[in-house]
Amino acid sequence: MNAYDFDGTIFPSNCTIEFAIWCMNRHPRLWLTYAPRAFRSVVLYKLGKMPSYRMLRVLYSFLRDVDDFDVQIERYWDKNERRISSWYLEQKQSDDLIISASPTCIIEPIARRLGVDFVATDYDRELGVLLNNLMYAREKSRYIIDHGFPVIEHFYSDSLSDTPLALCAEQAHLVTGRARKVRDWPKLDELNKKKVRKMINTGWTIHLDD
Repeated sequence: MNAYDFDGTIFPSNCTIEFAIWCMNRHPRLWLTYAPRAFRSVVLYKLGKMPSYRMLRVLYSFLRDVDDFDVQIERYWDKNERRISSWYLEQKQSDDLIISASPTCIIEPIARRLGVDFVATDYDRELGVLLNNLMYAREKSRYIIDHGFPVIEHFYSDSLSDTPLALCAEQAHLVTGRARKVRDWPKLDELNKKKVRKMINTGWTIHLDD
């Protein structure tokens, strides 16, 4: 089995942020009711004054306010499915696993179209709450271990924050260049260990070039 992060790995950008903008453009009231709260939460998160799970709970909150969600998410993927990285499509296998911090309701439609399994952050759109741990960093490796997944032969991610899961795979690969370039996972020298520790302590997503 091969496992893949999604945003920035096999898709060139963050699908949750893109879909939020997509919905705001189609429901302009969200620019007033949602956008200011989302912007504030991101600023507080970057300043280290808000934990990632609270920030993402605010970011995901627009999902409660989109009455035609089922229609919009399919239309979003109708337009953006073609942006899935060509290198991934060329090697895709039926037992691939996508594992993503993005909400299940956004990842499920594209995973279904690709014909692969997925694990994502389970967010209740009616209650506006996370139903499980944020599928981020070490939570990914914990989920894989706790649920008895087969051995991961190859793991792909764009971020050093996924080092815990990279260490669980037989081979790990770092994806750069907006999901276009693939290379071996960097060695955990002192600099990269420092970056990974920062991720564990703060919950910030860390890329090799940070």
